[in-house]
Amino acid sequence: MDPNILGKKYDNIAQWWHTQHHGSHYGIAQLERALGFRADGGKALDVGCGAGGRFIRILENKNYSVQGLDVSAEMIKIARQNHPQQPFIHTDINEWESSEAFDFIVAWDSLFHLPFHMHTPVLKKLCGKLNPQGVLIYSFGDDYGEHTDQWHNDTFYYSSIGIQENCQTLLTMGLSIMHLELDQFPENHVYVIAQRRD
Repeated sequence: MDPNILGKKYDNIAQWWHTQHHGSHYGIAQLERALGFRADGGKALDVGCGAGGRFIRILENKNYSVQGLDVSAEMIKIARQNHPQQPFIHTDINEWESSEAFDFIVAWDSLFHLPFHMHTPVLKKLCGKLNPQGVLIYSFGDDYGEHTDQWHNDTFYYSSIGIQENCQTLLTMGLSIMHLELDQFPENHVYVIAQRRD
């Protein structure tokens, strides 16, 4: 799916998303597990940050400065209202470039919207943006390939390179896999925590 089209789809549900997830506990235990692999503080990147909320607040409480990225202009607008002290960028992770490196990167329920052929390049990009001892947590589907699904009376695109290729890419990029879990079994939702050990 063209990221611009995906952004507009999320524009249409941005306020609903904010209401549903601003105070939710979804993904919190997983995020806190990842944060436990390094000392508090530093620079964090939230890829597919949505409207901000629970993840940003936890990172702030752990003394991180947080940069958020999202393809939805409406999500970014709400995130800026929620967290005026943090920078949020309306951009496509496929095209995003930065000279900054980060101590903690989270991409929760966002990379599974990538065009299939962009999974490995984007994952390598994120791995390359980690400082030494930096931690990456992200989620993906365990089914290899592409599909579409209906949600909020609209069609959304999903894809994944599967567990094996995700792990191989992380290892190739010099990261150690600290935790991998099918955390919503029997749904095919996987999250992984990896750390740059050099």
